[in-house]
Amino acid sequence: RKRDYEGFLCSLLLPAESRTSAFALRAFNVELAQADSITQKGTGLMRMQFWRETVEDIYCDKPPHQPVALELWKAVKRHNLTKMWIMKIIDEREKNLDDRAYNNIQELETYAENTQSALLYLTLEMLGVRDIHADHAASHIGKAQGIVTCLRATPYHSARRKVFLPMDICMLHGVSQEDFIRCKQEKNVRDVIYDIASQAHIHLEHARSFSKKVPVKAYPAFFCTVALEDYLCNIRKVDFNIFHPSLQKKSTLLPLYLYIRSWKKTY
Repeated sequence: RKRDYEGFLCSLLLPAESRTSAFALRAFNVELAQADSITQKGTGLMRMQFWRETVEDIYCDKPPHQPVALELWKAVKRHNLTKMWIMKIIDEREKNLDDRAYNNIQELETYAENTQSALLYLTLEMLGVRDIHADHAASHIGKAQGIVTCLRATPYHSARRKVFLPMDICMLHGVSQEDFIRCKQEKNVRDVIYDIASQAHIHLEHARSFSKKVPVKAYPAFFCTVALEDYLCNIRKVDFNIFHPSLQKKSTLLPLYLYIRSWKKTY
């Protein structure tokens, strides 16, 4: 609830039998994400190694007495979760400890696929959904989520003199990392944000283009699209000024939007 508010809200809309497991998965993801924010790479690597060994132990039915690990073990037992996806999230997060910008949008999408999409594949397993169209949708929604997360974190990172936005798009518009660190709002800086946000929008549209083929049972896994759409709509309203104060506020209407979406049974 504290560290992944949107994930928490979306998990509340899952069927009762999947909800506790979804919370465990989200808590596990938060644990890994906190390693990203550790300033010393060595400490981050140790944390990743702890979780890698923990997952091995979980699949041997010997979970350590750590609250998140115990809940994740129960989720794995209850839904027969695929170990590969959990390991992929750890491996990709570990690679990201290098603290450097993405070379291109494809690199950012790969990171999103192996973290956000992997979380969605596991959520589908919790819902008892094994369907190629649902997986396809999860892949695109995860990529959109990864791109939006990167955009949302830009002001936070810029304040710490770090920029992770894809370098190819920055170079295309003649924008340097220093421009973001100085919070510039010139048209070429906004063009970079427009290009990146457009890519997230394309993934969302793509995921929805085959919603008729996705089993209705899978829809609750995809309600995170509500928050993504909300952010993309808000960034458009401020003409792609990534530093606009309105983008830093928590959306008070998000619970309502989520409820409407779950009531309409669409994603």
